[in-house]
Amino acid sequence: MRTDGVESLWSMLKRPHKGTFHKLPPKHLDGYVREVAGRHNLREIETIEIMNSVISGMNRKRFKYEDLIADYGLQNGSRG
Repeated sequence: MRTDGVESLWSMLKRPHKGTFHKLPPKHLDGYVREVAGRHNLREIETIEIMNSVISGMNRKRFKYEDLIADYGLQNGSRG
């Protein structure tokens, strides 16, 4: 990857953090980075192709609420 590609990815990582995801707990950091990297890798593909890829990747996958709210293992009981 060229330097401008790395800078582009870094910019894409920082932008949502400042705008949407103001706090990134360690529990969700890996998922956040994967999402941004996936968007970066698919940026030149047509939208309908991306949507089809996402839908096929969601087949038979579940995201449980209890997994989302599970504690982070911090001593003070904080969730973030």
